[in-house]
Amino acid sequence: MLNSLVSSRDLGRHTIELLLRNAEAYGNQEQTGGSDGTVVHLFFENSTRTDLSFQVAAQRLGLRTLNFDVAHSSASKGESLLDTLETLEALGVDVVVIRHQRDWPKELAGAKLNLGLVNAGSGTFEHPTQALLDALTMRQSFGNLKGLKITIVGDIRHSRVARSNLHILTELGANVQFAGPDIFRPNDLVEVPWVDLDAAVEETDVLMMLRVQHERHAERIDMRSYHESYGLTEERLARLRKDAIIMHPGPVNRGVEICTAAMEDPRSQILRQVSNGVGVRMAVLDWCLQGGKHGKLVSA
Repeated sequence: MLNSLVSSRDLGRHTIELLLRNAEAYGNQEQTGGSDGTVVHLFFENSTRTDLSFQVAAQRLGLRTLNFDVAHSSASKGESLLDTLETLEALGVDVVVIRHQRDWPKELAGAKLNLGLVNAGSGTFEHPTQALLDALTMRQSFGNLKGLKITIVGDIRHSRVARSNLHILTELGANVQFAGPDIFRPNDLVEVPWVDLDAAVEETDVLMMLRVQHERHAERIDMRSYHESYGLTEERLARLRKDAIIMHPGPVNRGVEICTAAMEDPRSQILRQVSNGVGVRMAVLDWCLQGGKHGKLVSA
């Protein structure tokens, strides 16, 4: 039986800790091999960091990978996601990594598949591996997440990253709060404190800026005004605590959610997040292939 990671809520604290420890161990090794299985990356939505890091992760694990060009597949002829997955299962694929502009897990509710499924981003639903790599980055910076104050800023309403991070970080003992324009307030996360960004900057441990998702908005957003009111400007950067860190899941819109000076600031962990993505996705792929309840601990 293979494991799947569809939602961050599938993971309890024990498994989160296991995946983070394994991710750190994998991150210290350039080549590991030893895993056996076939992986397909099924990306219906454009991606750079997530797509490439999953590819690198599979290669370093020594897994067989199959190319799947959605534009030239039967999906372009109307084949459903379930039918595509059943076809891949019949071909002997073990794990499918799925990224989709729709909340695809809802479409597969009740489906019986003998595949490991990994959610690499689903609509505004979740992005669990991003949350895991974010947690790993924070742990490397602070040693422990317990009691950390984490401020996630921006387009929370459309953010799958915010939703996955909320569960993972809370499980690890952090305190999460949101900030941004009222139009970006989510209806489903009313229990999370909504704070004033200028007040939060001086007291937060982690400032995570989110991309304004233009493609999901009916209304037009004035980017200059947004940056002045809710972006990490040079003025806010100057007030940010010296021991705080800056994060962003990417892609970054410079001059909108974050200024260039913040990107180049030593407190920025944005490229470290990218690097950690490989180790995290190695840990997740291997965990899926192992099956069982928890998986095994990898030695560095």
